[in-house]
Amino acid sequence: MTADQLKQLIASGLVCEHIELEGDGRHWFATIVSPEFEGKRPIARHQRVYATLGERMKTDEVHALSMKTFTPGEWAAQS
Repeated sequence: MTADQLKQLIASGLVCEHIELEGDGRHWFATIVSPEFEGKRPIARHQRVYATLGERMKTDEVHALSMKTFTPGEWAAQS
């Protein structure tokens, strides 16, 4: 799977203002900014992203995905 394909999968199931991906095709690190993360704990945010990938996580199409998740306000404060 390419970074563009993974980005499209995440964006198709989650409203995102920003997505950065780095990886080797199986192991990925993502930075994701979404208003859908408002009021959610980090584990719930990660579960939300994993839900967009569905079976792809179980079939090893995406072997590993580490991520940092931010609300738009949290992301703006990073700058």
